[in-house]
Amino acid sequence: MGLAELLEIRPGVTAVIGGGGKTALLRTLGEELAGRGEKVVLCTTTKIYPFPRMKNLVSPTEAALWAALEDHRLVCAGAWVPGGEKLTAPELSMAQLAVLADYVLVEADGSAQRPVKAHAPHEPVIPQQANQTIMIVGASGFGRPIVEAAHRPARYAVLADLPEMASVTPEAEAAVLRAESLHDRVYINQAETAAALRYAAALAGMLDCPAAAGSLRRGEYIQCLQ
Repeated sequence: MGLAELLEIRPGVTAVIGGGGKTALLRTLGEELAGRGEKVVLCTTTKIYPFPRMKNLVSPTEAALWAALEDHRLVCAGAWVPGGEKLTAPELSMAQLAVLADYVLVEADGSAQRPVKAHAPHEPVIPQQANQTIMIVGASGFGRPIVEAAHRPARYAVLADLPEMASVTPEAEAAVLRAESLHDRVYINQAETAAALRYAAALAGMLDCPAAAGSLRRGEYIQCLQ
């Protein structure tokens, strides 16, 4: 079973938030959906690097985006961050993108490449049009001190009711996810060992939403049974 099917990605706008692996998840889902003949736009409401070996459109018009989707099925759309090498949100609205493409996959969060995260009040930047929000949790964070593994560790520690030097555990991560309640589904990435899969299963058992685990790097995915 592909990851898009496992996560039940629906047509329209899907937001991806949380820890490290969001960009890889966007690409994986986009390639799967485009391989089925769907038209897919990858974009962000924060900042991302252009995707290598993909059609990246900078400030496209509706006509240009439509033509690119006809030719490539999978494209990235955005606008340059002033003075930088990254892309930010495209000038076309999410509503416009959703009309032009079958699926719009949006990286709606940043995590400074940390595997787990707690959110500041201004985060994440989920589009109003999103019909689903996927939270990524990096299994490489389990067993490491919060101060090392978490983006915004002070906030994470408060939500987990732990000191910052305490280890990230499935119980701590579940407490943070429940407190924030920002997601519809959880994907636990970097689950490449038996221990990591046990952590993933333990976390899934404490959630009240569907969860999947696996490795984007390896292309291996399983559903976590609650």
